[in-house]
Amino acid sequence: MVTLKVRKLDKGLQTPKYAHIGDAGLDLYSAVDCIIRPLERRKVPTGIKVAIPEGYAGFVQPKSGLAIKKGLSLVNTPGLIDSGYRGEICAVLVNLDGKEDIRILRGDKICQLVIQKVEHADIEIIEELDDTARGEGGFGSTG
Repeated sequence: MVTLKVRKLDKGLQTPKYAHIGDAGLDLYSAVDCIIRPLERRKVPTGIKVAIPEGYAGFVQPKSGLAIKKGLSLVNTPGLIDSGYRGEICAVLVNLDGKEDIRILRGDKICQLVIQKVEHADIEIIEELDDTARGEGGFGSTG
């Protein structure tokens, strides 16, 4: 179990929480009212700052229900929050619906935050990589 320290910038917003036991993502809420027009991007504040412990990172991800019902997603999904960052968490939302505006009200769920353990890699420069069955196959190479 890891402890996530949260500073609420807006005391009127709900504290990030897991909707169900066993959920991976904490729900985050909009700190503002806004309208996102079709295919528009908008940086939306969540009203919180966090202290993610060293050795962990936060990943801001879309909510599947909002994605299927409204076409709401994140431009940079997942959005990465490093353990050293102490600014407000903002979601870079995008309306992928080609026709309808998405209206977001202060307090609406807009995304989720997943905390994961991350490893640092030692970098070793080499002349050749080892061979594998897949090799350089990518971008649709498996069918």
